[in-house]
Amino acid sequence: MNNTENSIMVKTSRLTRRFGETLAVDSLDLEIKRGEIFGFLGPNGAGKTTTIRLICGIIKADSGSVQFAENGNRSDKQTYKELIGFCPQELVTWDYLTCREQLMFTARMYGLSREKAHQNTEKLMETLGLQEKRNKQARTLSGGLKRRLNIALTLVHDPEVVILDEPEAGLDPQSRVMVRDFIKTLAPEKTVIFTTHNMDEADRICDRIGIIDHGKMLTCDTSENLKNSIGEGDVLEIRFEGKIQKSVLEKALKAKLGTKLKSITIIENHLIIRMAETSKNLSLVTTVLSEEKVNIVDIRFRWNTLEDVFINLTGRSLRQ
Repeated sequence: MNNTENSIMVKTSRLTRRFGETLAVDSLDLEIKRGEIFGFLGPNGAGKTTTIRLICGIIKADSGSVQFAENGNRSDKQTYKELIGFCPQELVTWDYLTCREQLMFTARMYGLSREKAHQNTEKLMETLGLQEKRNKQARTLSGGLKRRLNIALTLVHDPEVVILDEPEAGLDPQSRVMVRDFIKTLAPEKTVIFTTHNMDEADRICDRIGIIDHGKMLTCDTSENLKNSIGEGDVLEIRFEGKIQKSVLEKALKAKLGTKLKSITIIENHLIIRMAETSKNLSLVTTVLSEEKVNIVDIRFRWNTLEDVFINLTGRSLRQ
C-alpha cells in the first residue's frame, strides 16, 4: 500500500442505509486519512454505529460504497478480516476461557503463527493491564476488564484499521484513562475510527471529529476548528428555574451590552450567553437577569465546547 503522508485510508461515497422508514445513514461522503484518529460524535440514535458497521462490512449498504486505500471497493471477506479490527459496544468474550486463551485462540483464528500469536498476546495483556488476570476466566472479570479484553481481542491480529464502538462505555475512571491513552498510542501506525457521544472523549483523543445526527454528517474538522467556527466570545452558562422569554431577555441584554453580546441560546433550563469580555461584563448580565426576574440557580464561565458546536448546528443538546 501507498505510505504517502496523509493518504486516504478509508473513503465512503454516498453511503446510505435504511431500516424500514428510518434513514439511518444518509448519503455519507467521508475521507479518513491513514494514521489518524477519527471520531464520530453524536447523540444516541444518530447513525454512528450503523455507519461503522457499514464500513466494517457487517451490514450492507442500500447504496453507495466503501473503499480502503488503493485497493478499490473491498468485498472479499478475507481482505476485511486481515485489514480491520472491530470492537463492538457490546462485550463479547468466552466466559470459560482465560484472557490468555482468548487472545491466543483469536490470533490463531486470524492465521497468525503460534509464535506471533504469543508475542501479540503478551504485548497486549501488558499494555492493557491484563497480565495479573492472564489465567482468569472472562466470567470472573469486572466490566472494565472485560472492555479492555475486548479491545485486546480487536487488535491481536495487528489490523491496519481499528474501529471501536463507544470504547469507554461502562468503564471505571482508571480504565477510561488507560483506554484513552492506549488509543492515542495506536496512531500513526494504525488508522483509528471510533464512535462516542462523550464530548470530552472526542476532544481529548481525535485528530478530526465528524458530528453526525439523523444519519447525516453535519460537519467535520479538528476539535479546535469546530469550536472556533461558532464565533467569537466566551461562554456564560446560567442554570435557572421557571420560564424565561428569550426575545425579551435578548432585547434587554443587547441594550446593556451592545455589540459585546454575540448570541443567546436556551436549552431546557440552561441559558447560554456568548459574549466578549465576559469577566468584565458579568455584573451587567446579572443585573438584567434580576430585572427580568430570572431565578438563577448557578452560573458557570467556560470556553466553547463541542456541545456548543452541536447546539449551533441542531438547536438542541447532545444530551437531549
